[in-house]
Amino acid sequence: MFQRFTALLNLEPDPGIVIAQYGELRRQNPMLYALLIINTLAVSYTHYAYAPVWLTVGAAGVLVGYCVGRLIFWLMFAERASTITVERAESALRGTMILAASAAMIFLGWAAMLDQYGGPLERAHIAVFTAVTVIGCIFCLVYVPQIALMVNGLVMTSVLVYYLYIGNAVLIGIALNVALVSAVMIQVLLNSFDGFATLIRSQAILAAQQFETERLGLDNARLALTDALTGLPNRRFFFSRLDDILREHTESGERFAIGVFDLDGFKPINDTYGHIVGDRLLVEVGSRLADVADDDLIVARLGGDEFGLIVQTDIDDVQATGQRICELLSQPFYINEQRLTIGCSGGVAIFPEAGKTANALFDRSDYALYNVKSTRRGCCALFSAEQEMRIRSDRAVEAALQSADLQAELNVVFQPLMCIDTMTILGVEALGRWTSPLVGAIAPERFIATAERIGLINQITIMLFRKTLTNLAVLPKTIGLSFNLSAHDIVSAKTVDQLIEAIAQQGADPARITFELTETALMRDFDSAIVAIGRLRALGIQIALDDFGTGYSSLSSLHRLPLDKVKVDRSFIARLDDDPGSKIMGAILGLCTTLHLACIIEGIETEQQLGEVRRLGYSIAQGYLFARAMPMTALLAWLASGSGGALYACAIERAARSGAARPVPRLVRSERSAGK
Repeated sequence: MFQRFTALLNLEPDPGIVIAQYGELRRQNPMLYALLIINTLAVSYTHYAYAPVWLTVGAAGVLVGYCVGRLIFWLMFAERASTITVERAESALRGTMILAASAAMIFLGWAAMLDQYGGPLERAHIAVFTAVTVIGCIFCLVYVPQIALMVNGLVMTSVLVYYLYIGNAVLIGIALNVALVSAVMIQVLLNSFDGFATLIRSQAILAAQQFETERLGLDNARLALTDALTGLPNRRFFFSRLDDILREHTESGERFAIGVFDLDGFKPINDTYGHIVGDRLLVEVGSRLADVADDDLIVARLGGDEFGLIVQTDIDDVQATGQRICELLSQPFYINEQRLTIGCSGGVAIFPEAGKTANALFDRSDYALYNVKSTRRGCCALFSAEQEMRIRSDRAVEAALQSADLQAELNVVFQPLMCIDTMTILGVEALGRWTSPLVGAIAPERFIATAERIGLINQITIMLFRKTLTNLAVLPKTIGLSFNLSAHDIVSAKTVDQLIEAIAQQGADPARITFELTETALMRDFDSAIVAIGRLRALGIQIALDDFGTGYSSLSSLHRLPLDKVKVDRSFIARLDDDPGSKIMGAILGLCTTLHLACIIEGIETEQQLGEVRRLGYSIAQGYLFARAMPMTALLAWLASGSGGALYACAIERAARSGAARPVPRLVRSERSAGK
């Protein structure tokens, strides 16, 4: 019993319970001291006529003064439970236990001295004073049982001993009665404290669970706004932060800028070395970008190899900032002991000059990126007023295309492909043209790009191809046909089905048809492109790789793709004057001959160029020197007029003047093997 009693006097080891006990003590102690003040004054008043003044006034005044001081302390100066530390709360509880024990014995001694004066009623008042004070103490200290137990034990033991000593049966009975009542109340107090402690522990557990839930919520929110691969903020964070910054700067009128950056040459590395190396490369890119980011320069990964930028300071130098990022990412990376080099291009738009909404700013920075990738890869461009005019023009083209009567407004023109040995026509390339009654004639590259953007390209392709097949029927059967497919066409199984269906409906000979594809179109979805090419070649249709030499991995494409022809980009013609350019063209022809691919050179505009490509060994060419693109009626007239024969006669005459041997009609081996 003694061990259990001493154990109950110890403070709880749970910090939460200690803090809660201190809070309850701070709340209840003022009432306890108020009770002591009232009881002390009442006893002093009833004994004033019998006891000495120093005892009823002097000693009582000291006790009341002490109680008033402690009451003021707990009301005004005691720390709040919400701010006190566990150590200070434990110290306050232990200090209160010592003070409570001391005060209990002092009050008890004062009452015992007063008990020597007065009659039976005054002595009964002392007993009532003791009982009420003990019971009040128990009630006020219900959540701090350590102090209540100690005070009750000291007081009731002393009272029982005192009354037993004086031998008054009535007072002994009162003391025993009060002791029993206080014992019952102590048990009730302990039960209440157990419930209190359980509640505090439950609240602590609940608070911990709530904290963990909030932490997990914050972690989930952070993960939802973080790119899992690079650790940079992701697309969701970028646009959310952009909206916030836009609101702030709209109110303040301050400028800020956003940028879009795209890695140059990332896809070839990803395809060549695999996705694991590609991912590690993106991680290294993210690390470099994270080093330049701060509160005023936000960098996020928007997806793939595209990154976003928000700049809030030094807006006048934002293009230079973007250029530094491009140069930073152009420095070599070392992954798995391999030296990898990529580039970076960027476009930047400034608020409010370039736009006043998030979509407008992003679209304009993306537009600036698109333009710089087309003209100056590796640079960062600032969206300009000229580009704004171009966007408006593009929108006008887009609106006109969406409302166009495509069947009536689209037409096809044809440009001959010539055998430069015999100066005879081998085939024609069909080229789409669109003349809108609203915006006039639109350059093919513009309306094709617009059609791809708004989802009309497949419809336009099929419509142009059907018109082309109708014209093919009137051409001599010795003349082949080339038709260009876009990136969207070759990866669309539906479009390929419609192309094959159109050939069957027109009764065209598939062997006369060649589909021209750019390398960019093939790399858009390589696997789907390979499947589509296989279906077309199975019908006897030939496949040509257009604009050879301008892609990022042309040699790889020649090896991986099932091709029949290669069309060398017209940009190589401009290099014929220098020795390296001439050697490159010779090497391309040799490579195609080795791979049994027909090699066609584009862009012949002068007789000097014609002579040079003939000297290099080229046999098939296309260009303005022979004929420009023309409608079918003009082409038929051109053929009927014997223009091909006239070209051949001119070639003979030139050869005679120069003393060269008469040109002999011949076909390159790849053309002969193709049945031409």
